[in-house]
Amino acid sequence: MKKSILLFSLLMACFSVFSQSNLEEIELYQSLFGMEKKVIVSSFISLEGEVSDAFWSQYDEYESARKANGQKRLELLSKYANSYLNLDDATTDALVSESMKITKEHTKLINKYYKSMKKVAGSKAAAQFFQLENYFHGVVRTSLMEEIPFIGEFGL
Repeated sequence: MKKSILLFSLLMACFSVFSQSNLEEIELYQSLFGMEKKVIVSSFISLEGEVSDAFWSQYDEYESARKANGQKRLELLSKYANSYLNLDDATTDALVSESMKITKEHTKLINKYYKSMKKVAGSKAAAQFFQLENYFHGVVRTSLMEEIPFIGEFGL
């Protein structure tokens, strides 16, 4: 599991490097990441039969919605990068407000799918999903925060 998490972390670091690439490249990386992520999740969450089918159906729906939320994050990062040299109070406030909105949407999404997965696969599998998603999200956020300059960091 630790090797899988390390692989995931490295993949995410590579993904963050390309976060300002064109849309087609971003979609390719998201697709590749999604496939690798599913392998990691399936090695951690063990299910069989109809329960497995129902869980993975829910998981695929979640991943689709998560990717849309991730796209919003990338667009926000692009806005931040494009306005970094000219940040005024209004622009800064708009960026922070948008970031908070995206974070709330992500939390709501995980909570929604935890509840639906609990219904189809039980509390343990749903909790494993919840735990993994929060871990992955934390790794991604940390990787991005290490690459993005803080407001005013360069004295501009």
